[in-house]
Order: sequence, then C-alpha cells, then structure tokens
Amino acid sequence: MLKFDLPTKIFLGKNCIKENTNVFSLGKKALIVTGRSSAKKNGSQSDVEAVLNSLNIDYAIFDQVKSNPDIPTVYKGAETAKAEHADFVIAIGGGSPMDAGKTIALLACQNIAPENIFSGSYQKKVLPMIHIPTTSGTGSEVTPYSILSNHKAQTKSTIATPLIFPTYALLDPAYQKDLPISITINTALDALSHNIESILSMKINPLIAQIAQSGIKQIGDCLTAMENNDLTEAVREKLQYGSLAGGIAIAHTGTNIVHSLGYSLTYFRDIDHGRANALTIAEYLNFIAKTAPEKVALILNDMKFDNISQFKAQIDRLLGKKEAFTAEELEKYTQIALKAKNINTSLRAPSESDVLSLYKNSLL
Repeated sequence: MLKFDLPTKIFLGKNCIKENTNVFSLGKKALIVTGRSSAKKNGSQSDVEAVLNSLNIDYAIFDQVKSNPDIPTVYKGAETAKAEHADFVIAIGGGSPMDAGKTIALLACQNIAPENIFSGSYQKKVLPMIHIPTTSGTGSEVTPYSILSNHKAQTKSTIATPLIFPTYALLDPAYQKDLPISITINTALDALSHNIESILSMKINPLIAQIAQSGIKQIGDCLTAMENNDLTEAVREKLQYGSLAGGIAIAHTGTNIVHSLGYSLTYFRDIDHGRANALTIAEYLNFIAKTAPEKVALILNDMKFDNISQFKAQIDRLLGKKEAFTAEELEKYTQIALKAKNINTSLRAPSESDVLSLYKNSLL
C-alpha cells in the first residue's frame, strides 16, 4: 500500500528565512532551542531574531542542548518554555537541537513522567514548531522522531509520534558555508544511511523509494568532493537536499540495522552518530545483498560504484583512522542492539550471530 504523509511545510533555498517571515507568526512568544554557539556563529540565530523583532514577537532562548541530548535536558527546556509562557518553538541547529526541540514542545503541554517518555502514549497537545537545520544530516526537520540518550537503558531511544512533526522547515545551505569538514562528512554519511536504510526497509513503497534514491544520488555526487575538502556552494546544496530526502524517507519507513548498531558506539564511545552509522554501513550492504542483491546494486549504481568494495574504500577514506574495539565490547553492544525497536525492520532480519558478525567485520 502506498502511503505518504508529511504535514511539515518545507522551504529550501538561500535566504528562505528572510523571504518567508510570515511563517514565524505561530504565536506571541517563541522559545528558541539551540546549542551553545554554532547557530550564533553561522548567522542563523541572528536572522531568526531579526525576523521576530520585525514582527514584534517576543522570544526566550534555551541554548543548553549538547550533542546527543538526554532526558534531563529536555525536561529543563520544557520548564523554561513554561516559565517563559512560550507558545511555539523554534529549533535551530543540527539533529540534537531539533530532536530536543520536539520533546520540549511536547513536554511543555503535558505532564509525562520520565519513565513514560518513550511510551508512545501522549495527549494530542504540543507546541507548534519551526525547524531550521544548520547541518545536512539528520533530516529531523521533517520526521516524527526525537532521539534521546537513555541512560537507564544505556542506549539512544526514540520518541515516535506524528504530534512532533514540525509545522515548518526552513533550509538554507548558506548556514553551512563554514561547517568544518569533519562535521560535514559525519552528517552527510548519516543522511546517506537514512536514504539507504529506507530503500532496504520492509516498509518501503515506490514513491518513498524514488525520494530516497534521489537523496543517494545527490550525496553520492559529493563523496569525492568531501574527500578532497572541495565544499563549494553547489556541494552544500546537494548535501542539504540529500539530508532532506533522507528525512522524508525515514519519516515513512524508519531506520533499521545500521542505526541499531550505531547507538552503542555513540552512547559508550561518544562516536558521532553519523560516523557510527558509516562504520558499519558497508557490511550492512554485504549482509542485505544476500537477500536483495538487486536493491543493493541499484544503490551502488546511484553512487556510481561497481561493487561494495569500491563503496567501502571511499567510506574508509572519508572516515580516516578508525577507533579500536575489543571483542568483549562488541558482544555487549550486540545484546543492546538486539533490543532496539528497529533491528528487525530491514529486508533481512539479523540473528544474534549476524549482529555480532556485522560488528566484528566492521570494527575489528
């Protein structure tokens, strides 16, 4: 059955904030959710503040979101929203501020105990949101997901509900002009994994497959440019589109094995989320190729690779020196990955030995 549902209205292009000021009239006071400094450095926050000031809309700032936000952070953000009487949220930054912004918007409207935050059982009350991504990776601006560090489970867990689709998404690649190469690579490979996992999901349909393929092609066109640190405006635009396509894709299919494997690498070893995904993605393709070789071949062809070995070689060059792991670590991570909700949603479900092999073949 073909299904497409995307309530978020998207504006993609240079100066999209300044040219669409009307979208900011969502309420009387905004809570700007962001990190410590990046939104200030790239100009996105000042552009938003200028628009709000021009519309005489008051705002408060919650800039305490760190990478991989946790449960205490979003509760603190929600308390700030309540104390400031904010009636809408503007999230600016990478996946962390956007994911945090979604949960803050939810918690600002209803009382949810921390132990029930991932339950999926929520009232239909949430603050409306505007999301402004300043990296090309998560696609969070168009998904119904908020991913948080879950210290009790020692992993990353997902809040998934259509309630947290942002109302508007404004994407301007110009904010990424000075984004460091390491962040550019990690976020791009995160977006690539979204598109690839979507195509290899049991939930894929022809429309979403076309969107995900378009994302793979755009990011594939940029792999060599990133390797050579040749980050032109055209490259930034392609990466932004690829990230958006990946977000739209996983909004319909979710992620699967690669993300399940990556959560522990991020939680226990503080490896960037996109890098964590990239570390296992080539072995993932080898694993899926045993069941769906034609789909894997299509993905490789979209990136102009003849085989998985060529793809792996370029990913390895982009990643550089890899982290060292012990067999004991990977056995621990295997048990955690097997409990992830998305581990069995790909075209081939992995056994315990498969998961361990994916880790070992990728990381040892």
